This record gives sequence, C-alpha cells and structure tokens, in this order.
Amino acid sequence: MFDMSVAAMASLIGVIIVVGISMYNEDLNVGIVGIAFAIGVGAIFAGLPANKVMQSWPLDLFMILTGVCFMFGIATTNGTMEKLTSNAIRLAGGNTALIPLILFLLITIITTIGPGNIATFTLMAPVAMAIADRIGMKAFLMSLLIVGAAEGAAFSPIAPTGIISTHFVTQMIPKLETMGQTMGDVNALGWKIYFNSMFAQLIANVGGFFVFGGWAWVRAQRNSTLSIDEVAPKPEPMNRAQWLTVACIALLVLLVILPGVSVTKDLFSTTFMSVIGNGKVPNVGAVAFLLGAFLLLVNAGDSKMSIKSMPWSVIIMVGGMGILVDVMDKAGGLNALVNMIAAVSTPTSVNGVLAFVTGIISSYSSSSGVVMPMFLPLVPGLVESLGGGSAVAMVSSINVGSHLVDTAPLSLFGAVCVACAAESEDKGKLFRQLMIWGMSMSVVGGFLCYVMFGLLGL
Repeated sequence: MFDMSVAAMASLIGVIIVVGISMYNEDLNVGIVGIAFAIGVGAIFAGLPANKVMQSWPLDLFMILTGVCFMFGIATTNGTMEKLTSNAIRLAGGNTALIPLILFLLITIITTIGPGNIATFTLMAPVAMAIADRIGMKAFLMSLLIVGAAEGAAFSPIAPTGIISTHFVTQMIPKLETMGQTMGDVNALGWKIYFNSMFAQLIANVGGFFVFGGWAWVRAQRNSTLSIDEVAPKPEPMNRAQWLTVACIALLVLLVILPGVSVTKDLFSTTFMSVIGNGKVPNVGAVAFLLGAFLLLVNAGDSKMSIKSMPWSVIIMVGGMGILVDVMDKAGGLNALVNMIAAVSTPTSVNGVLAFVTGIISSYSSSSGVVMPMFLPLVPGLVESLGGGSAVAMVSSINVGSHLVDTAPLSLFGAVCVACAAESEDKGKLFRQLMIWGMSMSVVGGFLCYVMFGLLGL
C-alpha cells in the first residue's frame, strides 16, 4: 500500500523502536538512545556520516530552553517561588471555597510566566495535595484541578513546553506559506496555541473536577471557614535577592510580550531588539540569559544549585529525538508516516486522529520530550497530503492530545499526585482512578480535538 525506500523504512522502524523503549523504560533517557539510532540509521541506510547527523542538534531550541530554565532555577532555589506561592494562597483568608480557585489560578500564572508545567507542578503539587487533606477535598479532585492548570498553561511561548512547540511552528512556517496558508506572527500563533490548550484542559480536567464532586464540595463549603495559617503559614518577608528575582521575572514577561503588542511595539528600537532578539522579535532565551547573569552578578542566586535544578533529562530528550526525526526526514521516513496518517484522515478528522494517537503514546512516554518532537514535524506534510486543513489546529491537536493524558500515574504528573496524597487517602484507589481517567483522556482528547479544531475550526 505504501511505497517506501529501504532508508525510509529503516528510519521509521528506528523511531518506532526508540518510542517503544521510552514507553517500556521511563528511567532510560531516550534522547541518548535516539542519537545512537540516528547515527546508525544515517550511516548505514541514508548515507549520512556521523558528523552530519550530529549537526542536526536543535541548537536554537537548546539555548532558549537552557536560558529560561536557568533563570527560573534561580527563582526556585533562592526561595522566591515558594514565598510567592505562600502569599498567594493566603489571599483566600478564611474562605475555604476560594482555595481551589486560587491554587488553579496560581499554577496557571506561574506556569505561564516561565517556569513551565514540570517545574511549577513539582513545586506546587505537594502543597496542593496537603491542602486538599486539610480542607476535606478528595485527592482525585485536587489532582484533576492542578494537572489541568499546569498542562493548560504549559504552552505559554515563554515556558519550556511552549518554547518547544513554538520552535517547530517557526520551522514549518516557510513551507506552509508556500502552500497558501496564512500563518502571521509566530508569537501570536504561540499564544493562540496556548489558549487552545487552556480551553481543552478546562473542558476535560476542570470539567471533570466539577462533574465528579468538585461542585458538590464547593457548595458544601459556603459557610465553612478555616484559619489560613493552618493551610499556608505566613512566610518570612522577602529579602533583597528575592525582590530582585521578582523584578527580573516581571521584566522577562514584559520584554517578551510588549514588543509584539501594537500599542507598545514602537517603544522598542531596532537596535534594542537586536540585542534581545533578531531586530524584530525578542528571543526569550537571550533575555533569560541576560537577566540570569544579572542575578548572579548581584549575588541573588547560586549558579551551581540553579544548574542542578534544571530539567536536563527533558532537554536531552528533546535534542536527541530532534536529531533522530531529522534523520528520519532526510531518509524519507517522515513522509511515509505522513502518508499513513493521511490515508485514514480528512482535513477535518485528522485533528482527532492526531490527538488520539499522541494520547496513546504519551500515556507511556514523555509528552514534550518524545511525542511532540516526533509528531509536530509531520504537520506541513499532512497539510500538503490532505490538500488542506489548518496547521495551527493540527499543532494544537498534537499538543492537547499528548498532554491531556498526563493525569495517569504512569506520567510524572499523576505519579506526583499519588506520591503526595495524604496518608488518609487510599493511594491504591487513587492510582486506579487516575489511571482510568488518564487513559480515557486519549479518547476524550481525540473527540475534543475533532470537535474543537475540526468541526468548529477554533
């Protein structure tokens, strides 16, 4: 049915094996394995010597991820994020019903401004699960709420997962525009993808929170009060280093967002934009490196601790899979995979197909480290092969499908929820609940993306 060269078949089999390894052994960094497979497949089947293969490392993406993760490593290790979190939770005062809302908004905001979903979740999940026990909320409900918040905001263009998505979108824009697709500004596209993800998570995980007991809990708390000191003890006042860190975080957000806003973009000269970007668009990694270096020079952070706190495993996975997928593209395997998906899809249904397939794989593998680098490069080929469809919708479907399933305890997010649940919780029951919910999200994600991005064209 599919006419494939030997090189294409070998590269496709190589990718399938690497993804299979990532699903079977989560402790193994498949980025390293991916590089090894890329070298072998490239040399034996595609006529690509090792030095050519190694040049496929996504350097731009690596620098942006490293800069952002380092700066927020400083913010985490010097105590800034912890104090901001405590002070925000205390805004609930004695109103118990407000606490889940504040936690949701807090996780959403922190994820959005730069640390990303993984760093924010590992910071906030232990706090949120402890709070759930104190306010009489089931751990399952709190898990849906906080995973929905972190994954919904994960695709912020200035957060690591959003940076990965934006990197691939930037690469595909020239080819898509030659096909007649009007893409526009990459930052605007990044924020559209972010809001698409947020909307999907609100419908699925946050909707599940309310349907399966969250709304009943909120109604029961109408007249309930609780000393906020029992939930979030008042932290010590922020010190000089922490205030400087807050200022730098605010500056990072402003320098990345304002140059793209029509009202404020004229405030930034071409010379200044050349310092922090390419003369027109700011580079979030460059801005983060500048601000991170400033914090080190004024003794507001510890470089060794910050570097240790960075998610090197994910960064290496993304880079390694990027090399393997590039070899797969040059060998013809990427085009073969496009043809397989196109054979069972239409421009409308492809969104549901992509979300379902990525959801299944992501249930057992890394969403941002394996699934996104493998599937996002397929988008231009799918648009061309199907003779239509929205590239942004397909990107959103891949992103949503691969991240909706992360409530499953096989993923970092679900596993942390189970580990941090209070001793009063039946953790075996919680594991089963999150497993059923997470696995069902592959089907829900497929249907949701088919409706949202296929039928409704959001």
